[in-house]
Amino acid sequence: MDVFAKRRREVMQLMGSGVAIIPTAGESLRNGDVHFPFRAASDFYYLTHFPEPEAIAVLVPGRGHGEFILFCRERDPGKEIWDGRRAGLEGARKVFGADDAFPFSDIDEILPGLLENRDKVFYCMGANPGFDNRLMTWVNEVRSKTRSGVTAPAEILDLGHILHEMRLVKHSKEKALTKKACKVSSRAHRRAMQECRPGMHEYEIEAIFQHEFRMAGSESTAYPSIVAGGENACILHYTSNDAELRDGDLLLIDAGCEMDGYAADISRTFPVNGKFSAEQRALYEVVLNAQLAAIDCVRPGASWDEPHNAAVRVLTEGLIEHGLLSGTTDELIENEDYRRFYMHRTGHWLGMDVHDVGDYKVNNKWRELEAGMILTVEPGLYISAGAKDVDKRWWNIGIRIEDDVAVTAKGCDVLSSDAPKQIDDIEHLMRY
Repeated sequence: MDVFAKRRREVMQLMGSGVAIIPTAGESLRNGDVHFPFRAASDFYYLTHFPEPEAIAVLVPGRGHGEFILFCRERDPGKEIWDGRRAGLEGARKVFGADDAFPFSDIDEILPGLLENRDKVFYCMGANPGFDNRLMTWVNEVRSKTRSGVTAPAEILDLGHILHEMRLVKHSKEKALTKKACKVSSRAHRRAMQECRPGMHEYEIEAIFQHEFRMAGSESTAYPSIVAGGENACILHYTSNDAELRDGDLLLIDAGCEMDGYAADISRTFPVNGKFSAEQRALYEVVLNAQLAAIDCVRPGASWDEPHNAAVRVLTEGLIEHGLLSGTTDELIENEDYRRFYMHRTGHWLGMDVHDVGDYKVNNKWRELEAGMILTVEPGLYISAGAKDVDKRWWNIGIRIEDDVAVTAKGCDVLSSDAPKQIDDIEHLMRY
């Protein structure tokens, strides 16, 4: 638990004399009395590694009886028979490093006292409206004691300004977990290529990913898997995954697993029958070249926008070459005409959240990449049926190629390189 203790100390050094309150996620009903699988809130898990629901971490710098307080469920043999073991208060202290632990049910009695004579509260306001109201109730309770000489916090500051900048730059263990997730996910992409056949359904391919993920010890997918054949590949966040895969179509898969809270996010596109058509091959090479150009821009000191701009230029040139756009490259980029066929950005931060925390601009300028950051690089082209002034031979071609890339001291490391993306490699793998 030393890693988490170090993170808490770093947060408290930046807080001054305030109090930080970090609740975990709530449990959500799926139907009746059945809950969705629980997943701890990322900020909470980043600082505690505590996996149970009904828990709140409180950081109180300088508190004589301990600075890290954990409110959690008590041990309950009767409920544990039904729902599984709990750490309890003793486990919170001995296993998870809490200096002090209290029953979750006692939080309304104890937490207001922790706010007394503190000048500010660090908390992510707005993420949980119900908890926002509880916090204001506690603050108002402390305010009611002002005639007794007690002072209440005068400010509520966004904890994300501190915590999310910390989460943005990954340390070696975080990168190792992301790489592990990428290796497992890449193995699933390879298997999907090998087993895909015309006549299968998208959900059968999705099941391959679920099987590989669980067999490797992954808790879950990092996000709902996209398994989109033919025209469905032109829907960016398609998740129905119920259509039959047809001979001659492409299959776009965007899927990654989560390992101990860290996500992989990988996209590959390949022909259902194992052989690219001339049109599929032509546009696939455009997207691949755009991605390689973007990855080549990932290095310390580069602007966040450089990979995107490099990808847009290559995509636009390719669209001109194949007659899908007409005009000069610079004019088409300036007018954003390419957005007919490429309507999203080239990447996002990756970490505990698949679209991870961290600002993309600092002082209204695209931020510079730093060693330790992890981002996706994912250009694409999407030619929907009925696209105006586009020959029908290009219709229903949707392509996205996405890798997870870590910024290193001298350049970058493609963490998802085990998933094939060169045309010859894909066709060879699907042939044998």
